[in-house]
Amino acid sequence: MSERRIAMVGTPCEIMAASKIQHYTDSPIDVKLGLFCMENFSYRYFGNLLKEYDLKMDDIEKFQIEKGFVFLLLKTKDTVKIPLFEAKRVLRKNCNICVELTSETSDISIGSIGSDEGWSTVIVRTKKGEEIVDGAIKQKFIKAKDLTESQFKLLTRIAESKISKNLETIEEREYFARPVLYQRQRSDDSISKEISESQFMDLKSNVVDVGACVLCGACEYVCPDDLITIDDTKPRMKGECRSDCHACFEVCPRTFIPEKLRNDNSKAIGDYIKVLSVKSIKHTQGQDGSIVTTLLDYLLTNDIVTDALIVDKEDHIAWKPYAKITSDIDEVVRSGGTKYSVCPVFKPLKKLEEVN
Repeated sequence: MSERRIAMVGTPCEIMAASKIQHYTDSPIDVKLGLFCMENFSYRYFGNLLKEYDLKMDDIEKFQIEKGFVFLLLKTKDTVKIPLFEAKRVLRKNCNICVELTSETSDISIGSIGSDEGWSTVIVRTKKGEEIVDGAIKQKFIKAKDLTESQFKLLTRIAESKISKNLETIEEREYFARPVLYQRQRSDDSISKEISESQFMDLKSNVVDVGACVLCGACEYVCPDDLITIDDTKPRMKGECRSDCHACFEVCPRTFIPEKLRNDNSKAIGDYIKVLSVKSIKHTQGQDGSIVTTLLDYLLTNDIVTDALIVDKEDHIAWKPYAKITSDIDEVVRSGGTKYSVCPVFKPLKKLEEVN
């Protein structure tokens, strides 16, 4: 067992990958902070979209999506609005088959939907998550209040809308013989048999080649022979799988989901202990109440975790996301804010194993 205890921040698909890694392997991921996510954009194609507005990624200070628009706060302090229906032209294809809004297999889910401006909606899902939130309140890292009935209804309505819309897309894809494995209702015994017969080529044909890969890097991380590499487009393999290795197929968030992790889509936001509206007392630099930053600060300060796995922006490529592991609270604070694009989030775990 690793001596590292890592708090991970991720979108629903990344959190599902982390949950599968925990389910099938000996994982250093100890706390999962899941983000609300409607969709993500292709970094390259979003850059092309900006050209239509005579803008570059370098011009942008902050992104925000709300009320049907992508708001771009520029470094000049001007604001540009792009209608969300236009931005959806550059959505990543795998987002259209995601039926999860609120990171349902996390310990704590965080997002802005439902809460007042400057506050975050926090869904506490596990006993561990409850202890973290209660501790952060007690130590005055955050303050909390109940979500109102109308705010809760808004959250569930948006979650239900995502489920309904993307289930239609899944049905359409499967009509054209493009399997969407993670939505298949299979028993654990059946899943185990399928995994025992599957390797990277099966992952490639059932996930990568049909546009379902989420680019999380879980397959690269668990490959025992370092045969898989993942870049900005898709996973690639050099070499030949061991006949007894099925790890990449096992942990991918778009292959079969074990029964204990599966959402049957009847609960719009999944199982939870409580739902709160929360605001940071310690930090203001982040987005929507700075709750992710503040909870990571609480976890690191109290040695509940040793490190945080977070997504930051490249210094030399504007808004290009990359994942890193840090125990430095100042680094966590600087990385705050939503990037609206994806990167192989598990790559730093692979590097950590190589160092050790």
